[in-house]
Amino acid sequence: MSEQEAEQSDRQKYEFQKVIEELQDYRGSGTQLVTIYVPEDKQISDVVAHVTQEHSEASNIKSKETRTNVQDALKSIKDRLRYFDTYPPENGVVLFSGAVDAGGGQTDMITRVLESPPDPIESFRYHCDAEFLTEPLEDMLADKGLFGLVVLDRREANVGWLKGKRVEPVKSASSLVPGKQRKGGQSAQRFARLRLEAIDNFYQEVAEMANDLFVPERHDLDGVLVGGPSPTKDEFLDGDYLHHELQDMVLGKFDVSYTDESGLYDLVDAAEEVLAEHEILQDKEVMETFFKELHDGEKATYGFDQTRQNLNMGAVEQLLISEDLRKDVLTYECSNGHTDYELIDTTADTDPHTCSTCGEDVPAEEAEREDAIEHLMELAEQRGTETVFVSTDFEKGEQLLTAFGGIAGILRYSTGV
Repeated sequence: MSEQEAEQSDRQKYEFQKVIEELQDYRGSGTQLVTIYVPEDKQISDVVAHVTQEHSEASNIKSKETRTNVQDALKSIKDRLRYFDTYPPENGVVLFSGAVDAGGGQTDMITRVLESPPDPIESFRYHCDAEFLTEPLEDMLADKGLFGLVVLDRREANVGWLKGKRVEPVKSASSLVPGKQRKGGQSAQRFARLRLEAIDNFYQEVAEMANDLFVPERHDLDGVLVGGPSPTKDEFLDGDYLHHELQDMVLGKFDVSYTDESGLYDLVDAAEEVLAEHEILQDKEVMETFFKELHDGEKATYGFDQTRQNLNMGAVEQLLISEDLRKDVLTYECSNGHTDYELIDTTADTDPHTCSTCGEDVPAEEAEREDAIEHLMELAEQRGTETVFVSTDFEKGEQLLTAFGGIAGILRYSTGV
């Protein structure tokens, strides 16, 4: 993935995250909030037929209010489906609709459509409840990393991918290694030699499967995990059967009892701590660089105003934004052409403003309000700056949010700002 594609992906994920957080706050008074997940290979006409059927069956709901709300939600979804061609866009589409509690006994009908999520929707799902079903989308947004998986014993092997939280079995092999022979003598020695040759051949076959699958993706690969019983996995790794670049990317070897497809899932479970540590490794590295520049160098900036100024100058190499930053930017422009920016909480009201240059008052209604992350990312894109979203799951990531306001940058050169 190119740097530009990665940034577009980060931006899309953030936009999805905002919608998900909005949807998570909604509640229905009954089971009247409808969620539909549509994979990209599901014909829209089939989805419309399913929605029509559900609309018909909803007439049996005893509560008049719930019945009306469910049918209105299904009608809204059906109307939105008309905008699609024969199939949904790439990776599918998710539709949410329902009458949500607006307080004071009132409800608002809302409909949201999320097209082309970060990962493919795997199966069609229709869900009607008091809350919207957002967990599958949350899992996609939490996805980080691409890992190669290998499980093997002397009888069989499986290789596949771990993409985020999704395990994808790809290739398998069975060995021709004979069982151990207990008889002694010359024939036993010969048998043992042939058995070792068969094991060696099988390890080579497994390595070839892994190399064919992983080597072309090695620049996007975050690591390789190997599992199986002892001593098999140890023999395999100690024998340097894997391509040398893959060998250097092995994050660990793990005891796994099964070596069929289920063994790949067992391997991921066994490697949970290693994967959790690796997930925030990039974040840790970039924060280490930031703190080093902050204490010993001159190429660090932090806070909204200073970071924004440096972004405008094109001086920011990496823009660091806390994943938990939830702020808005107010843009005030006075009649004399001066512009001020102010960072506020998303829940705060917009207030009147006095121009910092000429002292002229700017009414609150004339302020332009937008999401802070989108505001900063747009500036970053215009200046060729990489944006890095930093997790708060480790100490320095938490410090970025609490001590530096969730916004910082590593500079290309010192600006004195």
